[in-house]
Amino acid sequence: MVDKAVKDERHKARQQKLKENVDKRVDAAQTERGVLIVITGNGKGKSTSGFGTVARCVGHGYKAAVVQFIKGTWDCGERNLLEGAGVEFQVMNTGFTWETQNKEADTAAAQKVWQAAKRMLADPSLHLVLLDEITYMVQYGYLDLDEVIDALNARPEEQSVVLTGRGAHRRLTEIADTVSEVQPLKHAFDAGIKARKGVDW
Repeated sequence: MVDKAVKDERHKARQQKLKENVDKRVDAAQTERGVLIVITGNGKGKSTSGFGTVARCVGHGYKAAVVQFIKGTWDCGERNLLEGAGVEFQVMNTGFTWETQNKEADTAAAQKVWQAAKRMLADPSLHLVLLDEITYMVQYGYLDLDEVIDALNARPEEQSVVLTGRGAHRRLTEIADTVSEVQPLKHAFDAGIKARKGVDW
């Protein structure tokens, strides 16, 4: 049986090796610029993660802005909080596409807020821009993919952008610096539990 002192020494050696590896990676990462983050997948939490990043940005005293596609007709707790902290919101305000069932109206609404998004993506005073649920706009053809990519690539060097939504187009994930895929293991809604204010929205 290995005594406690030996176990402690082995643990210390493992942690020291881990620290050395992490320190090497930190030392190697010296490029300073904004990043493009894509949060996609079928699981819950993509928008939540995006808004968490906005809150982090504002908490450090930087400016952030948000464009919300699709979910604009719901009361939004994040918007209620962050607008009070000076975050600009531009909201498509048509609700879910399966509710409107009007492609022409949805396309016009998407194009309208996209103009605001392009303005934000050209604004060097914005440290972070969240384009919430934009992947659907590309999938449905409401926004031109080439135009979206051009605007992302032309943004100020220090500006970071978060894109959220299911089924992110391959070309968006290819140009992204960070891509996270959220996958569902369980969801309360599948068990008949109603979406909860202050938790789900």
